[in-house]
Amino acid sequence: MELSINFTLFVSFLLIVLFRLLIKPFISKKHNLPLPPGSMGYPYIGETFQMYSQDPNVFFASKIKRYGSMFKSHILGCPCVMISSPEAAKFVLNKAQLFKPTFPASKERMLGKQAIFFHQGEYHANLRRLVLRAFMPEAVRSIIPNIESIAKDCLESWEGRSITTFLEMKTFTFTVALLSIFGKDEILYRERLKQCYYTLEQGYNSMPINLPGTLFHKAMKARKELAQIVAQIISSRRQSKQEYKDLLGSFMGEKAGLTDEQIADNVIGVIFAARDTTASVLTWIVKYLGENPSVLQAVTEEQENILKSKEEDKGLNWEDAKNMPITSRVIQETLRVASILSFTFREAVEDVEYQGYLIPKGWKVLPLFRNIHHSPENFKDPAKFDPSRFEVAPKPNTFMPFGSGIHACPGNELAKLEILVLLHHLTTKYRWSVAGAKSGIQYGPFALPQNGLPITLYSKK
Repeated sequence: MELSINFTLFVSFLLIVLFRLLIKPFISKKHNLPLPPGSMGYPYIGETFQMYSQDPNVFFASKIKRYGSMFKSHILGCPCVMISSPEAAKFVLNKAQLFKPTFPASKERMLGKQAIFFHQGEYHANLRRLVLRAFMPEAVRSIIPNIESIAKDCLESWEGRSITTFLEMKTFTFTVALLSIFGKDEILYRERLKQCYYTLEQGYNSMPINLPGTLFHKAMKARKELAQIVAQIISSRRQSKQEYKDLLGSFMGEKAGLTDEQIADNVIGVIFAARDTTASVLTWIVKYLGENPSVLQAVTEEQENILKSKEEDKGLNWEDAKNMPITSRVIQETLRVASILSFTFREAVEDVEYQGYLIPKGWKVLPLFRNIHHSPENFKDPAKFDPSRFEVAPKPNTFMPFGSGIHACPGNELAKLEILVLLHHLTTKYRWSVAGAKSGIQYGPFALPQNGLPITLYSKK
């Protein structure tokens, strides 16, 4: 009995010693770490107004100049840490066990809580595999003729008219998105889907007040109708028992293991993600090509050479798309200079120590892509539009237009393909002039040329 008591006391003593030597210093060290330097602004609203009432470049640059590449702030009701070094961005974006993607609850409700953007772990990995299967080169190369047909139809409808480039590019990218998700079925549902998405878009950045008459309420009704349309398409496909190789077909596969609700949430989310970002990139490309005649000439000559090498009435193919190095560098440089997504959101899932500072659990972390892309340490003369800089690969982690890590955009190959196809026909068959102010940037939420870049398109014939 005495031996048992002594042994218990010895074990207890040993555990106390181990706790003090190993565990307690680790805990106290983290909690005693300082927060990054910075200002939290006013109560609740923090520095939201300062950030959104001016060019984000000015806000971020002034903070970096004062506090360094890592600083704290308070944005949209959330305490956060902003980072602008390539190393820190890589750390945050590639440590999924420490940082999870995060969105406001209203956005999750609107797009669907089961959408790929809001998850990680096995469920996210399965969704990413299914999306990549539908968007891998072997899959998208088969729809190049369809993408080309959509591009030609859009350009012909713009000819001789004054158009808002961004709005028209949204029509193009939306139709391509529907094609990649629903295949030929998209024609049957295009107008209904388009109207629902327009309503959803109007309420996406509104105050989340779900009362009759509000934009948010209308958006949520449109969201419900979108789910009903997707359910109708799913039911029709199950009755036909055909095999589909588009994204919906990938989601509906027996081995996918998704419920109809999960399929609908992800279809709706993917369309939303594929539309505005790609349309924004195309709008900036039109602007930069118009402002840089020598670059436009080089792109035009490259595309005309591809056109001359083909037999009459033969459309573009996968090999053509891979033989556009100059045009591809224009896309890369546009992604860098425009930086459509100025930053992204992550959330610390536990207290994290980084470079001697504490990032508390629950705080948002914002990798600042725009500042990384515009740093003279990463790119010489960063404000200059110079596609030739991509003749040499950029330094690691300095160019992240599609994010990084397991949450990097899985549809980037399709996005680049549809941009290349449209630019081929735009530069070989048309010229354009810009109307109104030729400078200025608007943010809402993507960076765009002022007023969406109004232009008039003319045929070269």
